[in-house]
Amino acid sequence: MIRRSFLCTLLAAPVVFGAATAAAGSVDLVVVDKSRRSLRLMRGGKTVRTYRIALGFNPEGHKSREGDGQTPEGFYRIDGYVAESAFHRALHISYPNAWDRRRASDSGYDPGGQIMIHGLPNGSSAEEVGHGQEDWTNGCIAVTNREIRELVALVPVGTPILIRK
Repeated sequence: MIRRSFLCTLLAAPVVFGAATAAAGSVDLVVVDKSRRSLRLMRGGKTVRTYRIALGFNPEGHKSREGDGQTPEGFYRIDGYVAESAFHRALHISYPNAWDRRRASDSGYDPGGQIMIHGLPNGSSAEEVGHGQEDWTNGCIAVTNREIRELVALVPVGTPILIRK
């Protein structure tokens, strides 16, 4: 297995905002459970799909600054869709929120950003990045390419996301 660490950098990717029209079968909440490495899609309080995920390479705790390898914890929104980037599609998460920015500023740090749910790095397989066996992102939430295509179809822009320990 080739072990790599990948940045959640967009590489001049266009982010599409405002495509919040909910398709039939779309979800109303995304729940990420970091300790279980799972992402659940919810509709009307019921789980409609569950995915195995990879997190930042330093997954314990809440993201506090750029480069810490942590995946944030808290309540955010899906605030954009990314069609072209270093990864096979992505949903952008509204991190950092006002609390995250204030907390980082009080500590003298940049809170970072560009946190997403994304597929695999372009040109890489799940085996090459260790997907399913290890956490390999720099703070994002990763799924397979097939799964990110499903997520893009089911999760409209504006959907709340809860990321918990």
